[in-house]
Amino acid sequence: MAAKPAVVVVGADKGGVGKTTVSRTLLDYFSANNVPTRAFDTESPRGTLKRFHPDITEIVDMTTTADQMKIFDTLNAVSPSVTVIDVRAGLLSPALASLRDIGFLDAAKAGQITFAVFHILGPSIASLEEIAETAGFMTGAKYFLVKNFINDTQFFQWDQATYNSYFHRIKDATELTIPKLNEMAYEQVEVSSVPFLKFVANKGIHDEAANYSFVLRGYVRHWLANVWSEFDRIRLTDIVGSKPAARSGGSSEK
Repeated sequence: MAAKPAVVVVGADKGGVGKTTVSRTLLDYFSANNVPTRAFDTESPRGTLKRFHPDITEIVDMTTTADQMKIFDTLNAVSPSVTVIDVRAGLLSPALASLRDIGFLDAAKAGQITFAVFHILGPSIASLEEIAETAGFMTGAKYFLVKNFINDTQFFQWDQATYNSYFHRIKDATELTIPKLNEMAYEQVEVSSVPFLKFVANKGIHDEAANYSFVLRGYVRHWLANVWSEFDRIRLTDIVGSKPAARSGGSSEK
């Protein structure tokens, strides 16, 4: 029997928390683990995710019924087993409400679809309040709260007791940490418009030879290995129903 479809939603109700960076690391991780994946970039009409992963990414407007159909009517009809949806800043709660209204959350609860949410947290208390907003949608979902340090974010504003009071509202929520990446290395990947994995391998978007800095590639390789160890820790390939294959390319290259 074919694996049931898996949908991974990456989002936040606030902008500027490095959401698309996390989506890019997920696509690289699935690629390296030979998990067939497609992606939807909901930053319509100009998507950031599509710039880095053009072959597997389609830009959609998730607020329209027609584009919701593009994503969810095709879950069983396409060969990729995993669908990653990069939700535009500020739209996580409305997107989850749409998923409830179309019956997607019920299907996930019934075990027909695997559903995971990567909620990218910012450092402010408003970000914690988002957890309360999304809590009601999380039955049947794997819920990951992601502290993303990519933008040099400081999380010191959080009093631990306050943090715990929000965090414990969601049963089985799991914390993930995305470490900071050297600024110059991050900027060079941005300018090159390639996936992190291809930057590390010194390749262009179509696998042509490139000439990226040895030092900056080293920083990205080291950082990507740390990010992937977080994904390994939560057994992400198991969650999406794909048996871990031999990992190809990537962060362990010398």
